[in-house]
Amino acid sequence: MKSKLTLRALTEGAILIAAAQVLSYLKLWRMPWGGSITLAMVPIILYAVRWGLGPGLLAGFVYGVMQFMFDGGISIGWESIIGDYLLAYLALGFAGLAHDKKGGIFIGTVIGGLCRFLVHYVVGATIWGEYMPETFFGMTMHSPWFYSLLYNLAYMLPNIIICLVVFALLWVPMRKYLTGADLKKA
Repeated sequence: MKSKLTLRALTEGAILIAAAQVLSYLKLWRMPWGGSITLAMVPIILYAVRWGLGPGLLAGFVYGVMQFMFDGGISIGWESIIGDYLLAYLALGFAGLAHDKKGGIFIGTVIGGLCRFLVHYVVGATIWGEYMPETFFGMTMHSPWFYSLLYNLAYMLPNIIICLVVFALLWVPMRKYLTGADLKKA
């Protein structure tokens, strides 16, 4: 029974990571120095909430590696590669903390999205801060922390909202899959 679930977890993880990679190419909006609005977080969050924290973190990390390698990763050194790709997408796997919780897919979306945002925010202020423009969104920038907040919220907030909307639309027809209830019968 356990080996059957392990095989299913690995297979589902591979399929959902591949789906996230494909969805990442369909950008609704792209920021000038990296970051975009896509549906790519949906499969990673779904996997993390279905299988838990450990598998979710691993899926997020693998997806981060793929994002850097195949999606034209923007970096200014090894620090930004580690922060903006490996750690940020690993942090998305914290959605797995909502595994087996009532409304876990929604809680997981908020947790994973906020964790990813926090990594991008710190990396943006500490590493990318020296490239801060004089004005951004029509405002004069004085602090790299404020600039990073605005920049990263501009794409992360819509990504989180899009995930919540997608999961809300899928809640009724696919509830047992969104909650992982189908895994308990396997």
